[in-house]
Amino acid sequence: MRQGQTEMHLCLAGARVIDPANGTDKCTNVYIKGTRVVRVGRAPKGFIPDQTIDLKGQILTPGFIELGAHLREPGFEYKATIASESKAAASSGFTSVCCTPDTMPVIDNASVVEHIKQRAHSARAARVLFLGALTHGLQGDVLAEMRALKDSGCVAVTNADYAIRDTAVLRHALAYAASCGLTVFLHPIDYWLNRDGRMHEGAVSTRLGIPGIPEAEEIIAVNRDLTLVEETGVRAHFCRLSSARAISLIKRARRAGLPVTADVALSNLLFIDQDVGSFDPNYHLRPPLREGRDRTHLRTAIKKRDIDAICGNHEPHDADAKATPFSLSAPGVTSFDTFVPALLSLVEQGAFDLNTAIAAVSQAPNDILGLDGGALTCDSPADICVFDPSQKWTVSKESLSSAGKNTPFLNQTMSGRVTLTVIAGRIVHNTND
Repeated sequence: MRQGQTEMHLCLAGARVIDPANGTDKCTNVYIKGTRVVRVGRAPKGFIPDQTIDLKGQILTPGFIELGAHLREPGFEYKATIASESKAAASSGFTSVCCTPDTMPVIDNASVVEHIKQRAHSARAARVLFLGALTHGLQGDVLAEMRALKDSGCVAVTNADYAIRDTAVLRHALAYAASCGLTVFLHPIDYWLNRDGRMHEGAVSTRLGIPGIPEAEEIIAVNRDLTLVEETGVRAHFCRLSSARAISLIKRARRAGLPVTADVALSNLLFIDQDVGSFDPNYHLRPPLREGRDRTHLRTAIKKRDIDAICGNHEPHDADAKATPFSLSAPGVTSFDTFVPALLSLVEQGAFDLNTAIAAVSQAPNDILGLDGGALTCDSPADICVFDPSQKWTVSKESLSSAGKNTPFLNQTMSGRVTLTVIAGRIVHNTND
């Protein structure tokens, strides 16, 4: 920086800039001053960059936001840490990640939030946001102190993948969240239909002899939750929808004016229950992989914006958690490193166009969380992802930044890799020469 200058002036030059919030899709320059974007297009008057990065042939977008990442720390550092996963997120184009509350101890009080804040600050990588627990210890019995969680910085509350069996408790929890002005992230799970299942219930589960989770499990939970949302008036976000019928329920609720949004896990856009045929534990996921018709409906819902966002649903595991028979393995996939090439593969298959894909991983999550970002307008936060769509690389345990190596893409060659990530004007990942 020049003498007397306190803010970094950065020029990102020549990339194809895709900004769905402003309808931008063209090759141009992006200018950054300090923590903010100051111009897209021609340089502001008198702007002299301290650094110019040539990005010709690459794609520049607003930074991605992950709506549900299991960062594992505190309590499960043998699987991953805040440092390892926030750095993996940053190297994969994610500028913000929502940390799920299923840590140990659970994020149900301000002291745990403060601990994670300190660890995330030390990592100096992706921004970590906090999802507070809806109930104490995620046990589904006693309501968490949601007002204190909001005051400590939690952007929403959720019971994650832990089903609340008592509908009265759920009703009171939603009402309390509404009184605090908090959005509730709802995972539509019916405990009794879900507890013994390991994959989607259908012809494939019957043939493989694996206990199934019926589609009705999700439908019952969505219907119940929508009824309570209507009664309490809470803002609700439905996480990881997996079935065609669930989408129809959300569409109907929106037409009725309910304040609801929804996302789908990237894995459910990529795979179906038939992929479990190899008994590969890396296909043991939650929600389970449904049938081909469900995947088609999920893709169409993203294309039509009936589902708002795409979530990586990042769940890193240690090797032992997946080195078991399918039904005994821990569910989940590590998704940060392979997120961009997997998303691009869906675009190449014609599931939806690139602008829609970018909107679903940047603009939509930003809107769901009510953040100041998700676009590349003047004075917007300088949170930026740049990727080379043609760069080929082989997925291996060594090439994955995440501490978790549990992915079905192992040993596959993929196209597309993030080359630059900027968070609040600070370069946190850069592979450009």
